[in-house]
Order: sequence, then structure tokens, then C-alpha cells
Amino acid sequence: MRTPLVSSSLALLLVALTAGGVYWQSQNAALSPEQRYKLQAIERGEITQTVSANGTLNPVVLVNVGTQVSGTVTRLYVDFNDEVEKGQALLELDDSLLAAQARQSAANVLNVSAALDLARANEERMRALFAQEYISRQELEQAIQARRSSEAQLAQARAAADKDQVNLRYTTIRSPVSGVVVDRVVDLGQTVAASLQTPTLIKIAQDLSEMRIDSSFAEADIGKIREGQAVRFTVDAFPERSFEGQVQQIRLNPTTQQNVVTYNVRVSLSNPEHILLPGMTAYASIAVASRQDALLVPNAALRFKPPEDAARLAPPSSRPTAGAGDTRGNGRKREGDRGKSGGTVYVLDHGRLKAVSVQLGITDNRNSEVVGGDLKVGEQVVVGENPLNSGGKPSSVGMRLF
Repeated sequence: MRTPLVSSSLALLLVALTAGGVYWQSQNAALSPEQRYKLQAIERGEITQTVSANGTLNPVVLVNVGTQVSGTVTRLYVDFNDEVEKGQALLELDDSLLAAQARQSAANVLNVSAALDLARANEERMRALFAQEYISRQELEQAIQARRSSEAQLAQARAAADKDQVNLRYTTIRSPVSGVVVDRVVDLGQTVAASLQTPTLIKIAQDLSEMRIDSSFAEADIGKIREGQAVRFTVDAFPERSFEGQVQQIRLNPTTQQNVVTYNVRVSLSNPEHILLPGMTAYASIAVASRQDALLVPNAALRFKPPEDAARLAPPSSRPTAGAGDTRGNGRKREGDRGKSGGTVYVLDHGRLKAVSVQLGITDNRNSEVVGGDLKVGEQVVVGENPLNSGGKPSSVGMRLF
């Protein structure tokens, strides 16, 4: 039967795994702590804490040029990237119907004007007859009323004619500002309809030498941002270059998506070379705090958690006690708690790991400022373990520090 054969195979596999584990532990225990752990010295230096967010480059003024009348595009005078001046014709719509309406209104003005002349002549005759007492006062007043009505009709006809002339002029779409055409929505022969919402035909950026970044920063970072702070950012089009800007405005209206609250921070910047284009994604960072000659501890040391066998080797007096600042369970406190947070790092003391509690200040996500604790310059802290190679010696491949 196959059952004894399967049982024998499983037993052999279990024996092999057990032997391998015993061998690994023996090799691991044979290593000195300096060989087993990666160490890094505590140093002093400059540290800068930044907050980052993505944003979109936009012109300072982007004008959406629309139309107030309906019609078919008969002429196009501009295209993408064309520079235009204020008042320059951009396109024309078919004006046949509006021109006919304007002529009709002008003819109506002439008709009403002739009626007004007749009413005025009748009024003069009535006044002369009334002076000779050939007509009654009522007949005179009726003549006066007819003249005033004709005057009102003439004013109404002229207003209608002016309106039709304005609509006729609206068939030529002109640029309201000087700038660059960044988008053209319509083509020759396309029909546009002006309804309750004015359709956008052309988009014009007024000045691309001055631009802005509209970015969204998390509510946890917004309290550190102030107007006037310097901003550094990069774009994918020029990854080797870093650009500078300035916080112009922090908008108070929050945006909530999936229970995440963000605030729009507008950054102003100069673009004298015109290499930054509208719509580019900007990766912006704002320096919110900086320290000179700070005592720095690697964040990798704060994340390090000793293995169980090493924890048993540590003397009882060196193990951190429960309470504030004890983070041995997860190696460190969350970075969001920095400023009032504590952490734990491990040093080698006579061949054993010793836990040292520290108080942390700002961080640049690679190192953290130590504002309290027993660490000193030059002291070696554990930042990780060296993986073992086949010869029982530590591998030359180290952990990447963050």
C-alpha cells in the first residue's frame, strides 16, 4: 500500500526541516552581535521636515470664450498655441438670420418715425384749432396722447434695432484678453447653440509667464502651512530639474473623499522660459520646520524590532517598561505623532541588546531629531539584521535606509 510510503516521506521531510532549523540557530548563535546586526553611528547635522502633495499647473487667468448667439461657424481665425490680442477676431458665425432681423428692425424704426411726424403735425393743428375754439380740449388731449404714444413706440423700435445690431456683432467672436490659445473646441462648419449655459468655444491663457499650482494637502499637514512659505516642486517633463514657488493662498473650503479631508493650497510661481505647461502634474513639497546641529537617529533604528532570542539575552534592567515612550511592541510610534512622541532604539551593551528610550522632534522620513534621551554622538544603534549566507557569515547586502 502507498500509505506507509507517504508517512515515511513526511517523516523524512520533518526531520530535514528540524535539522535545518537547529543548524541555522547554531550558526546564528555563533555570530557575534557586531556581525549579526547592522549598526549606524549617531551624528549631528541639519534636518528639515517637509509636507508633500501633488497638484496641477494652471494659468493664473484662463478665460473660456463662449458665444451669446447661435449659428454655424463660417470662419476660424486662430488655432492652438496662437498668440492673440485683446479685441482680436477669433471666429465668425453665420449672420444671415441676424442680419435680416437687424434690417427689419431698422425698417420698423423708419415706420414708427414717420408715424411720429404725423402725430406731431396733428398736435400742432389741434392746438391752433383749440386756440380758435373750433375743437374741444378733449380732442386736443387726444392728439397730445397720440404724439406721446408715437414717441414711446419710436424709442421701443430703436431699442429693438440696437439689440439686433448687438446680436449681429456677436456673430464675430473676439478675444476679451491678450494671451495664448490653449484650447479650441469648435471646428469650421460646426453649429453652436447658445442656451441657458453659454458654450465654450476657445480657451485663452492670459499669461503663461506667471502660473499657479492647485494642490490638495491632508488636514494633518495643513496646520503647518502658512502663506509665503517657499515651495519646491518637480514635474515629469523635467525630472532632473527642481522649480520654486510660494504659497499664495490656503483655501478654507475642504474637500472630503472617502472620509479623507484635504484643503486646496494655491502656489504661485514664475515661468519665464515658458517650459511649464498647463495641466502638468507638479510634485510639491513645503519645508515646515528646520533644525541646525540636531542629534539625528536613523528612522530604521526606530523601526527595528529585536528577535525573540535577542530579547531574552537582554538584561532585565535594560528592557523598557510599559508606559509612555515604550514602543518595543512595534519598534516606534507612528510618524504622525511626531513632535510629542517617543521611540525606542537598541544599542549593544557588552554583547547584548539594550533598549534606549528617546524623545523625538521633527523628521525628514530618513532621520529623526532626538530632543531627549540617553543617546550621544558616535553611539552605535541597531538599524537591522544582517542576513546569513551559506558560510555562516553576514551577507554584504544591507537594508535600505529610509
